[in-house]
Amino acid sequence: MKQFTLQGSIVALVTPFNADGSIDFKSLDRLIDFHIENGTNAVVVCGTSGESPTLSEAEDAEMFEHVVNRVNKRMVVIGGSGSNSTQSCIKYTQNAKNAGVDAVLTVGPYYNKPTSAGMYNHFATVAQAVDIPIILYNVPGRTGSAIKSDVAIKLANDFDNIVGIKEASGNISAVAELIAKRPDGFRVYSGDDNLSMLCNLLGGDGCISVAANVFPKDFSRMMQLSIMGNVAEAREIFYRYRHIMDLLFVESNPIPVKAALAAMGMINEIYRLPLCPMEEANKKLLLDEMKALKLI
Repeated sequence: MKQFTLQGSIVALVTPFNADGSIDFKSLDRLIDFHIENGTNAVVVCGTSGESPTLSEAEDAEMFEHVVNRVNKRMVVIGGSGSNSTQSCIKYTQNAKNAGVDAVLTVGPYYNKPTSAGMYNHFATVAQAVDIPIILYNVPGRTGSAIKSDVAIKLANDFDNIVGIKEASGNISAVAELIAKRPDGFRVYSGDDNLSMLCNLLGGDGCISVAANVFPKDFSRMMQLSIMGNVAEAREIFYRYRHIMDLLFVESNPIPVKAALAAMGMINEIYRLPLCPMEEANKKLLLDEMKALKLI
């Protein structure tokens, strides 16, 4: 199954909410159409940016099915199916497959802090249980433990349906090691917007991005250029948006990106607790930069 060819800009979609806290499917459709029109290669549904810890299993399944139907094969759809319980992860992954997603993004078990052996066995068990392309997601800053590069490479060699990794440790050496040691067909995606161009120049396959929610056309172009090795044009785009990429993480993701999308008229600025609206000083910095970039 290593014939997973996805490269480029992969947007980690936010989950829009209505005032009563329910999922705002009308705004979700607006976001999906926006990304199709602006050259996004794939979307991740119910990931970190989608506030997945506050979504129920039923809401996850409904989101998967809705996005698959709305996209209608016009771009790749990836379902977030991670859990710190292996059996729950299998259930969410099966739900995603049943809904028709093209692949799943599965985060390293959080809070439990498994050993390398436990990490390997977790993903091995999921890969054996559900026949769907699986992208590992290493984000130790959120999970409290890392999918070490040697564990990821062993999983990639042992299971044909483990097809890639989102590497969000912020460690460029880890990206280089994964690219150097990966088997044929195993994709390495940056999970850090501000390192995405550099990762591609090292041989990476694109980025699973927060920033691309806000300027999808230019982010997609930056991904294409850097994958092709066109440094000068890619660098020009990077420096144009470097500051806003930082500002989109001035508070916990997805707080700033939802504030940005609300300012663009795409969604309502509504979160599920424990997330809450941005501090006004930080929001002003973000909106001022968006005005400077003519995004609003």
